[in-house]
Amino acid sequence: MLAKTKTCAVVGLDGYVVEVEVDISPGLPSFTIVGLPDTAVQESRERVRAAIRNSGHEFPMRRVTVSLAPADLRKAGPAYDLPIAVAVLLSTGQIPETPESAVFLGELSLDGAVRHTNGILPMVAVARDEDFKSVFVPMADAQEAALVDGILTLPAVSLAQVAGHLRGDAPISPVSSNGAYRGSAPGERAHGVDLADIRGQEHSKRALEVAAAGAHNLLMTGPPGSGKTLLARALPSVLPHMAQREALEVTKIYSVSGLLPASSPLITERPFRSPHYTVSNAGLVGGGRIPRPGEITLSHRGVLFLDELPEFGHTVLEVLRQPIEDKVVTISRAQGSLTFPANFMLVAAMNPCPCGFATDPIKECTCTPSAVSRYRKRISGPLLDRIDLFVDVPRVEYEKLATPPGAETSSQVRSRIERAREAQSERFSDSGLISNAEMGPVEVWNFCQIDDTATGLLQAAMKQMHLSARSYHRVLKLSRTIADLAGAETIGTPHVAEALQYRPGG
Repeated sequence: MLAKTKTCAVVGLDGYVVEVEVDISPGLPSFTIVGLPDTAVQESRERVRAAIRNSGHEFPMRRVTVSLAPADLRKAGPAYDLPIAVAVLLSTGQIPETPESAVFLGELSLDGAVRHTNGILPMVAVARDEDFKSVFVPMADAQEAALVDGILTLPAVSLAQVAGHLRGDAPISPVSSNGAYRGSAPGERAHGVDLADIRGQEHSKRALEVAAAGAHNLLMTGPPGSGKTLLARALPSVLPHMAQREALEVTKIYSVSGLLPASSPLITERPFRSPHYTVSNAGLVGGGRIPRPGEITLSHRGVLFLDELPEFGHTVLEVLRQPIEDKVVTISRAQGSLTFPANFMLVAAMNPCPCGFATDPIKECTCTPSAVSRYRKRISGPLLDRIDLFVDVPRVEYEKLATPPGAETSSQVRSRIERAREAQSERFSDSGLISNAEMGPVEVWNFCQIDDTATGLLQAAMKQMHLSARSYHRVLKLSRTIADLAGAETIGTPHVAEALQYRPGG
């Protein structure tokens, strides 16, 4: 007898509906799975056989053939266990016909329990988009699945429970949808570093505020121990909370990567990723035989912090150039190409020379000029041209270190940043952009008009500082963010002047 059920596959970050067909025919006992299954799917034969028997059902001692359609779509992961087991029970008449509008997702243990499965959110989303009415998911993933409105989420503890529900013996209670987004309140945010805890460095804190307000890229340079890493660690405390669309984008990435916290089905805090400088190209950008998201995708809508920037491999840094501009990264393999989102803030820190004291007024640098030149040339000009703010972080004097905390707290700074982001949301309501850093040439022309005095200042700076066309646009976008922080409608001379101070040599 032939039986069919529906499930979903994940390719990259997108879900696809898969039809599971099971045919049981006379012959020697065998269990065959076709349809481009990977090793994890092939191994589901043993899990399904044991789960059916240990759930109080009978596994047929005949020829069992499972087809996963479409056959040209590679199937990976253990999420096919539950739909295959349900189709086997349906084919042998141990459960009645399943509703065609139902989708089954989940890995089975040998005793029939339904285990956590990665990628539930994009799979449930595609099931909803394909007009399915209900979805069976592992109990551990029920809250994640319920983030998707418009589809009935049925949490399954075991295969026996699913069979009982389909027979009508013990219906499963659906999980109520919690798709209504609630951003985190200021009191709920827990961060290790507050700006008030950092002594001195007022200029660097201001640069941090400007960068966070417009999602601009930032490079901090200074001697060892001046507080560059501490400043970067304080950045999450001032970042604005994510909108619902942003939170769902980030949650989908972490769900597919298997990094979604069990206690938090929806990620509401912006990611902060800090890979070590020994990271490979694939670790940073993503890759593998079956491409998986890398660090730049995991930092989508958040911060990618690269400490000791020149220590990263040259090719590793160069692969950042395209994602910084396009906000996406495309990974090509023989089987095809996958595109991952990569809209992140790049925050980097470095020393001015190998010993770190080239710009220090107290401790003398021990590096030769050629060593300093080689050290700085590890970072290419095209990559530096994609950075908006360059900040010198000087040594902190004893008087400031010994002064009791009295600076602004992160919550006070974040309130200004939230107002600036609200102004940007209103400005880009029709274009789909979120921050000033995302503006293209058309948006720069429309929203970054400056007065006559500021025009003369910018023209002189273009000639003296030899700014490229990209740098010119970045100065205008940075000026727009500074004006937003000040609550100004028009970009004036003070805003352009401050933006030019953050350029190298400004």
